[in-house]
Amino acid sequence: MILIKNGRLIDPKSNRDEITDIVIKDGRVKEIGKITDETNYSEVIDATNKVVCPGLIDVHVHFRDPGFTKKEDILSGAKSAARGGFTTVVCMANTKPVVDNVETLNYINEKVKEACINVLQVGSITKSFRGKELTNFEELLENGAVGFSDDGIAIMDTDILYEAMKKAKELDVPISLHEEDSNFIETAGVNDSEIAKKLGLKGGAKTCAEDIMVARDCMIALETGAKVSIQHISSGVSVEAVRFAKSLGAKVYAEAAPHHFTLTEEDVLKHGSLAKMNPPLRTMKDKQTIIEGLKDNTIEIIATDHAPHTIEEKNRAFAACPSGIIGLETSLALGITSLVKEEHLSMMSLLEKMTINPAKLYNLDRGYIEEGAIADILVFDADEQWVVRDFDSKSSNSPFIGEKLLGKVKYTISEGNIVYTDK
Repeated sequence: MILIKNGRLIDPKSNRDEITDIVIKDGRVKEIGKITDETNYSEVIDATNKVVCPGLIDVHVHFRDPGFTKKEDILSGAKSAARGGFTTVVCMANTKPVVDNVETLNYINEKVKEACINVLQVGSITKSFRGKELTNFEELLENGAVGFSDDGIAIMDTDILYEAMKKAKELDVPISLHEEDSNFIETAGVNDSEIAKKLGLKGGAKTCAEDIMVARDCMIALETGAKVSIQHISSGVSVEAVRFAKSLGAKVYAEAAPHHFTLTEEDVLKHGSLAKMNPPLRTMKDKQTIIEGLKDNTIEIIATDHAPHTIEEKNRAFAACPSGIIGLETSLALGITSLVKEEHLSMMSLLEKMTINPAKLYNLDRGYIEEGAIADILVFDADEQWVVRDFDSKSSNSPFIGEKLLGKVKYTISEGNIVYTDK
């Protein structure tokens, strides 16, 4: 048994915020309340002046397995997630081969058994990510897929997407969408502005590349009743489109990545390819609108889009290098530093967007702490300052290296097992 003593329990599902003790036994929360007898425990964690909350859930990660395991694999990705306070992650399907078949899904199912946290997998919406033919949703779900996404590539065929949403509605699973029309992108990974020109590029990704797709897909979601997640929203106009769609009754979720509420296009000049991602960093106004969307719950979810790449890949010329940054090990601290400490969100609201809300999107019985629940628990010090220096990920492509952040993970407990300890 494990005893967590004197921690500030924050549970967004129940709105509980109090100093208390927690007993963990056989992978579940056995008791919550004042515990006086500290004997007979295999571990006693002193959580005085620390927050105790549900383990974080990230619905948008890339573990590159199978096919690109030089960058990351399921086990290294899980270890990176645990260091960041995550106990459940949902992996995207852009592996090699793509997760559009049972054989690839079964390979992943076997490997995740060895992971230190709960690793889930989506199937692709279309075969080979070509956007022309739907995968067998029922078959993939029967074999463990938890949802569907062609993340990284927008689905341009409206008929195909409409059929996908109808099927997702019927099966009660989420569809997660990457929203960029390539017709409005000259150079991926950078905003189409003076910043692109300063980098010596002819142009970048226009905001309308995202806005057009978000508007279209919100309306299809409204028509079909499907549960749809707008991934890594970067444009202020897209935030407004999601807000409008919600007002009409669409079951549209939106996720914001930490880099989009902490950085702007100006940071590309500072960090170069380490600040290249799809969709790109945009203007200060876009960033501020994203923060407003987080504040009024237009954006319910914070997700990292953890995208590992090798040093060699990121050292190529800007236009030739891949887009994406890692994010699992800095996500919580960026949220605390940029949102909570700046009084944009309460700690309860931040954790809601990183625990119970992502759990609801994927119909997971996780993301909360109560007696009898699975013991996925995070203990962190919200006031401890630390410098981003190294990672448990195989990759290190982060623009936040050297940054001083507040909020340090101390213990990550997954299904009752301590999987990370800050030493």
